[in-house]
Amino acid sequence: MSSAFHTNEDRKLNFNGLGFKHGYNVEEHNVETEDGYILKLFHIQGDTRRPVLLVHGIIDSSDTFIIRGNGSLAISLANRGYDIWAINTRGNRYSKAHKYLNPNEESFWNFSFHEMGYYDLPATIDYVLERTNQKQLSAIGHSQGNTLFYVLGSTRPEYNDKVNLLIALAPICFLHNVKPPVSTLLELLPTVGNILQMLGMDEVFSDESVLNKVIKLICNKKEVGYELCARGVLFAIGGNDPSEFEPEFLPVVVSRYPTSTSRKNGVHVAQVALRKSFSQYDYGPIRNIAVYNTIVPPSYDLGKVKMRVGLFVGRNDRLSSIRDTELLRDQLPNVEYHLLEYKKLNHLDHVWGRNMYQYLFPYIFSVLKKYN
Repeated sequence: MSSAFHTNEDRKLNFNGLGFKHGYNVEEHNVETEDGYILKLFHIQGDTRRPVLLVHGIIDSSDTFIIRGNGSLAISLANRGYDIWAINTRGNRYSKAHKYLNPNEESFWNFSFHEMGYYDLPATIDYVLERTNQKQLSAIGHSQGNTLFYVLGSTRPEYNDKVNLLIALAPICFLHNVKPPVSTLLELLPTVGNILQMLGMDEVFSDESVLNKVIKLICNKKEVGYELCARGVLFAIGGNDPSEFEPEFLPVVVSRYPTSTSRKNGVHVAQVALRKSFSQYDYGPIRNIAVYNTIVPPSYDLGKVKMRVGLFVGRNDRLSSIRDTELLRDQLPNVEYHLLEYKKLNHLDHVWGRNMYQYLFPYIFSVLKKYN
């Protein structure tokens, strides 16, 4: 079959369809959080003694772990017998449901990565452990997907004992050392957030939004789409590595990326960067006193994150810089640090790179085997 055929087919397939295409029946589970959000959790059956939870990054979904097919992390782990569970955090295309709230309501979108770490992860971890009859699971988080575990471990320390190992791909915690254009984007985000708030836009990157439709229209243009969307945006933000992201793959990505999250989530990320502090959401002095009983929001205590963490760092990652990951490494009490050999490894290669079975996955398999 031609790559074009694969591209056209894969653009239309969701997580279930991609799993079936590559030889696996995928189960769908609904997980209800303590605060009423209903999350879609996908399951590829394997050895229940080896459950692995996959956690995606910001404006992303579980699809990110499977869109490379046989070259994806989800299928590669399934082929090795692991029991795969892929979460979709609140607000993305798969998890826009709530026990009482409607996604059209402002209150539905009143969350950031804090709530994902504090509510979404524990509900999902407990669900997986109950169904596998295990006391611990391993987890792999990409980008903001690993940030959630630092929130979890510091605010709900009892969950440290339920995570045998966190593999943190392209770790995001501190954003002290990002450079333009990433730093410029982060500086603009609070202002953009204020404008969106005045316009009543609490959800960003909705699949139905004009913005997302324009993104897809532009990015699906041959040649021009790759130059503008891949080179002009993805590589500018995440690091340049066209050898791992071929033009034919771009339509597969933009068929499902970006996906929805809250305006508040983006603003919270910007606050972490601009205040140079990994802290809870800053509402301003007056409301902070009402919410936290302090003028400034409390910092997350990384010393409480006792779970074993393996940091996997790319040398060409413009979002997750080596210096920032070293700051994180030095504050985590139980950590391994892996500066990967492939010199062009950028922020998105971890999940989308076409040769990760060569450059990344062997290290992941080795660490999983070591601690399982």
